[in-house]
Amino acid sequence: MNKFIFPKNAVLELTYTCNHMCKFCYCPWFNTEKPEFFYDIREELSINDWKVVLDNLEEQGVNHVGFSGGEPLLKDGFTELLFYVRNKTGLNKGRHINIISNGKLIDEELLSVFKKTGVHLQLSLPGLKTYEWHTGYAGAADTLRLINRAKEEGIATAANVIVTTKNLHELYETIAHAILAGAGKIMLNRALIGGRGIEHKNELTLNMSQIHEMIEIAQDVLETAGVTGFVGTEFPLCALPMNNLKKYKNLRIAATCAATRGFFAIDPSGYFRTCNHSTRRVGHILREDIEPDYEYWNLFNKREFKEVAQPEMCIDCEQYHLCDCGCREAALICNGSLSAPDPCVATSR
Repeated sequence: MNKFIFPKNAVLELTYTCNHMCKFCYCPWFNTEKPEFFYDIREELSINDWKVVLDNLEEQGVNHVGFSGGEPLLKDGFTELLFYVRNKTGLNKGRHINIISNGKLIDEELLSVFKKTGVHLQLSLPGLKTYEWHTGYAGAADTLRLINRAKEEGIATAANVIVTTKNLHELYETIAHAILAGAGKIMLNRALIGGRGIEHKNELTLNMSQIHEMIEIAQDVLETAGVTGFVGTEFPLCALPMNNLKKYKNLRIAATCAATRGFFAIDPSGYFRTCNHSTRRVGHILREDIEPDYEYWNLFNKREFKEVAQPEMCIDCEQYHLCDCGCREAALICNGSLSAPDPCVATSR
């Protein structure tokens, strides 16, 4: 464990289970299409185990944790863990505790807990009319009401908007409704293929011109509303005309990978990965008997993939030093190699 230098932020995937059936879900354990990326479900850590994990992370220099899944609210004892972070550790001091949720289980009692523990809710909103197609449930109106109710309680809330070929046409309305409901921020992401999404990749994957359209629409509505948005996953700079990031003043856009340097993920059984899109376990946060995969970790932590895992077509690009050519993990899953083109590039050909 001493050879791993963890970044300051950790995403804790508390449970494999979920109460939605999102077509775009990238959780690796939902993959049934590509056996070469099979990710078996192992025994989940208990809440007491997670408390040990939190102490361990703090000792190793991590200072901020967020919770996801699956659906984290399905984990028995979840609220106990929130109070542990806030009252028993030095984690998240002066910062919110991020929770990524579909919101289906949130009631008044949970909202009260979130207010007491300083939670920042990130609620999934993959479209309005297309919400049911994406998730399997008719819940867009419920999510908007929940955003509004959270705002009334003074709980910081963001709308997580996953953009696909199916909901791009209603992206302006989706973002606008989220802001009108009270979302303080918009987390904008294209669908990155993995997990259950592999089965639906042709319906989900944006090409480069559609990514440009996504960014233009988002900037338009965010600028009108005076709200900040964040693009959470990197994409190739060549998806934007003239590679002009400065144009998008209301959007924070990333073109470089933050895996192992900005954050990393720990799965429900305690195995950690370079990021939440990765299908490769590289170590265990509690068990020293698990052989660590330093080589794979260092591909990202030391940015060695810039030499060994970049698409050949990108090497001579003048923006090469500013861009990681899209998501390397998505390239691996979709196109078979870390050095393959990002799915949006392959789709554009």
